[in-house]
Amino acid sequence: MAWRQLSSSWNQKLLSLLPSNSNAFVATYSSKSTPYHVKVGIPEFLNGIGNGVEMYAEKLEAEFGDLQNLLVARSMKLKKINVGGDPKVCKHRKLILKYAHKYRLGLWRPRVEPPKSKK
Repeated sequence: MAWRQLSSSWNQKLLSLLPSNSNAFVATYSSKSTPYHVKVGIPEFLNGIGNGVEMYAEKLEAEFGDLQNLLVARSMKLKKINVGGDPKVCKHRKLILKYAHKYRLGLWRPRVEPPKSKK
């Protein structure tokens, strides 16, 4: 708390020293993530990941129901329902877990529009 007050007062003092027509920018940091404007379900989440992971959408939808249950799923649970069970596609399970962790932390979110196809 004291550090936040100290840093905000430091920013105010620094801004007061700069001329009014200066283009300098003082960064402010926030620990709160921005809220998502679009309701993200399991199919949207998997489409955002790409790389062929979207083929598991129906299976995961039937097993977990909503995205919050998928976000807390572990690797063994995904392996039991045969997501990436084939050694050639075990990367799919790893991708789902990697992006679920990023989504929980607020570092990544799926795009609203689908990515453009390569032609």
